[in-house]
Amino acid sequence: MRDGSELQYRSRAGRWVVAGTVLGSGMASVDATVVGIALPTIGREFHATVAQLQWVVNGYTLTLAALLLVGGSLGDRFGRRRLFAVGVAWFTLASAACALARGADVLIALRALQGIGGALLTPGSLAILQSSFREDDRGRAIGAWTGLGGVASAVGPFLGGYLIAAASWRWIFLVNLPIGLFILLAALRHVPESRDPDAPRRLDVAGAVLVMTALAGITYGLTEGPATSWSRPGPVAALVVGGLSVVLFVVVERRTTAPLLPLSLFRSRQFSVTNAVTFVIYGALGGVLFLLPVVLQVVGHYTPLESGIALLPLTGIMLVLSSTSGRLATRIGPRLQMGVGPVVVGAGLALLSRVPSDPSYLSGVLPAVVVFGLGLAVTVAPLTATALGAAPDRHAGLASAVNSDVARIGGLVAVAVLPAVSGIGGSAYLHPGQLGAGFETAAMLAGAWCAAGGILAAVGIRNPPRATGAERRAARTRREYMHCGLDAPPRTVTG
Repeated sequence: MRDGSELQYRSRAGRWVVAGTVLGSGMASVDATVVGIALPTIGREFHATVAQLQWVVNGYTLTLAALLLVGGSLGDRFGRRRLFAVGVAWFTLASAACALARGADVLIALRALQGIGGALLTPGSLAILQSSFREDDRGRAIGAWTGLGGVASAVGPFLGGYLIAAASWRWIFLVNLPIGLFILLAALRHVPESRDPDAPRRLDVAGAVLVMTALAGITYGLTEGPATSWSRPGPVAALVVGGLSVVLFVVVERRTTAPLLPLSLFRSRQFSVTNAVTFVIYGALGGVLFLLPVVLQVVGHYTPLESGIALLPLTGIMLVLSSTSGRLATRIGPRLQMGVGPVVVGAGLALLSRVPSDPSYLSGVLPAVVVFGLGLAVTVAPLTATALGAAPDRHAGLASAVNSDVARIGGLVAVAVLPAVSGIGGSAYLHPGQLGAGFETAAMLAGAWCAAGGILAAVGIRNPPRATGAERRAARTRREYMHCGLDAPPRTVTG
């Protein structure tokens, strides 16, 4: 159901809707990247351990990943604008609270609250565009959402570095207040309401609780176990509870009439393998990029601003080459790019192992960034397109949301595990020698993990039959939707 007429992209109302949804999703994505730049500063102020810094990142990712599908389902049922506005308000208030935190544990709890707000607003931002614009303008609106959202993510580390240098790390949260207020006013005044009349009457509460329990238990166990040398029963018990929750989730989803995640999607080998590759690649990236800003600042003596702009070439490469990569995959099929791309990403991550011994940007950091940027440009477009294309049309939004969640869960697990297996624990991040040695190991492990993802793709992915002209035109329309895929809603209807 849609309240009001369909919007035109060039209309004043249409521009307001695009601006509001871009800023909303951009605020959440910027927050996910900007905090990494502030970790060394936060750690020194709060005398935090590596495990606490892991939770500053993972507290947000945990609730976001666990509730993303729930947020999309609630929006379909109760109104997308309403849930988007609630999410923006929640996120903004939680940001203000984060800025006032007086200890690491308090900040971790508040970051988890932020993640809840992000899970409410993120899927709604794209669903609003899909349901509000007329069909001829929908692709342009979604394209603008994608491009401007990518720019917002790229600006995040730079903005974080500047705010830390000019004022305090607390301003990375305070800056969300005026932005959130503007988004909220724009949404309430200009965004039309929409909902799915066919949305299930009953929310899969059991599935949502089990997902949260599984992710929380596994993440807690993998983070706290190594930090305590597995000397306490708590982390082991958490892993057991998390594992049992995964099993129970599968049982519940098979039996419920309106599952949060229809397991039938995973009967497709293409869909399952693509999501496995997503987990591997985004896990490797999440683990290394959690450590890299800390290494640059502690070992390489970069300022927060300098570490924030170190990865800007990656964004430029993605913006320039992703579209070409997507077109190539359409012509030749995704298998070659998904097989080769992760290996190139792995080579770039392995090159980052040289940073502790050669922290110079031009010779140590930039070559690695360029290599894994090229690998990502080759991989990401066909990977996301394959995840979407492997699902039936009626589940396109859900397939995209699942792919998004898998990427976030990969990063969640990697941030929990990689520092521990690399020997980075306790206060190691304050000691350049120990941190540098651990990062060398972490980068090599992540590189090998990515290469394994490429092998998995080469073995498991199949190229589809050559498409007819009409099918190629339909695929282009789907790709316009797909390129926003990592934050797509669980269900989207246009009627």
